[in-house]
Amino acid sequence: MSLAYLGTSEFAVALLGPLRPDLVVTRPDRPAGRGRKLQSPPVAVAARELGLALEQPDKVNELDLSAFDDVVVCAFGALLTEPLLSHPGLINVHPSLLPRWRGAAPIERAIMAGDAETGVCIMGVVEELDAGPVFLRAVEPIGEDDTFGSLSARLASLSSGLLLEYLRDRPAGHEQGSEGMTYAEKISAADRLLDAAVSAPENARVVRALSPHIGAKAGDLGVWLATPVADSVPAGTLAVSDGRLLWGCAGGALELLEVQPPGKRRMPAAEFARGRPNR
Repeated sequence: MSLAYLGTSEFAVALLGPLRPDLVVTRPDRPAGRGRKLQSPPVAVAARELGLALEQPDKVNELDLSAFDDVVVCAFGALLTEPLLSHPGLINVHPSLLPRWRGAAPIERAIMAGDAETGVCIMGVVEELDAGPVFLRAVEPIGEDDTFGSLSARLASLSSGLLLEYLRDRPAGHEQGSEGMTYAEKISAADRLLDAAVSAPENARVVRALSPHIGAKAGDLGVWLATPVADSVPAGTLAVSDGRLLWGCAGGALELLEVQPPGKRRMPAAEFARGRPNR
């Protein structure tokens, strides 16, 4: 059986080793960082390290994959259309418990919403976004301290085992239905902003959902780690209390633990607070 694998992000890298596809397809190199130098997607870097055949087409839907028995998609980041959409072996690995959190940012949205659990689905691909039949699913609890980084690592590991099980056993699919369906929209600049009008636990979930890959913001201060505390601080205000950096919000405050001032590196909040007067 021959297999092509379409993936782009760090999450998709975890499947390359166990899967060992005959062909890896990922997005083209893009300018990134302050210097705007061309950088390869994580999957391209990993494929080269593993010695796997690699394609980076500008238009994936013009790529002819008809010679492959299976085409596996995981965090590819582009919509698939015909004729690729009609490939009989086309399946997708999606990190949510469908139909909850269809779309681009299911892990982030699950943490932000305070979900107690999420998971992985192996599903068929149809024209409607993440609406295809589900062949296999597995559940993963979301811990109170889980960040995107910790949760996505567990989901990636879960995905590998589930995908290999599907390829071995070829179970029948079951339609999702629409009950409980939600969409995980792509994270926007507005989603990164902490909201002084909502509670500290809600704001803390935003920080956890965006760490360590995107980062939240309290005003123009980047926030990478934070925890709710009972201190009373005026909403939207930064304050220093006994060396701790606090940000006021509804019903309490966030203690900021790792921050990033504009144009500077990430640093412990205690370092940022040093030399600033107590409130």
